[in-house]
Amino acid sequence: MQFKLLMAMIPILGFAFHASGQGDLLITPTRVVFDGNKQKEELNLVNIGKDTAIYTISFIQYDMKEDGSFLPVEKTDSGRMFADPYLRIFPRKVTLAPREPQVISLQCRRRPEMAPGEYRSHLYFRAEKNLNQLNLDSQKTDSSQLKVQLIPIYGISIPIIIRAGSVQVSATLSDLKLENKQDSVQSLKLTINRTGNISVYGDFSIEFVPVSGKSFEVGNVKGVGVYTNINKRTINIKLARKTDAMLTNGKLKVKYFSNEPNKAPVTIAEAQLEL
Repeated sequence: MQFKLLMAMIPILGFAFHASGQGDLLITPTRVVFDGNKQKEELNLVNIGKDTAIYTISFIQYDMKEDGSFLPVEKTDSGRMFADPYLRIFPRKVTLAPREPQVISLQCRRRPEMAPGEYRSHLYFRAEKNLNQLNLDSQKTDSSQLKVQLIPIYGISIPIIIRAGSVQVSATLSDLKLENKQDSVQSLKLTINRTGNISVYGDFSIEFVPVSGKSFEVGNVKGVGVYTNINKRTINIKLARKTDAMLTNGKLKVKYFSNEPNKAPVTIAEAQLEL
């Protein structure tokens, strides 16, 4: 008797992924926030791969851990503030030829009974495997023989956020520490502390200010968030140098700032570390 085993891969949080034989999916924007009176958003999908690909679209729930990784959660707690009950998407399944674009419509329907704060779910794009393309072995085998065929299933998800009622958030940076590795690579480890009833999200820039001479940027990272299920998150940012010399005799100035489309950047938090 033969058995075929389908193995699902863990979803990847991000904005593009490679699924061999199924194509590459590019999604913009990579994060959607419904605040104020905003009710609609359009997502642009493009298959940048070489093969036709099929994607099913649904909602999934994640919690963020303090190291920035994500953990799938079940909707067993009725007190959780998930966004999907207030969202509608169309279509829920798309077939994309190579280089073919597709627009996904996302609609937010707020309700009067919604408590103030932030509701979050993740829109999940799952690449379907075309079973007709599989080379299924039709030869007879011994009934005691077990044949396992691993078929990877790939997925990607982006956060969808609804903000309702009175909301506020603030953040501070703490526990700054310069780490030196054996391969002469330096990195800055720090903690983002969040308070309020919504998440915080922004970019980092790190500037080195020497005791003498001009300051220069040594590190940056984009799209760092702290979601509402946690109050702090640790991050480690790799630093670059102008020369082979280690960063000493100066200070590191760290800025955490918002970078939303069509809006001027706003500083969320700042800190510095004397070296």
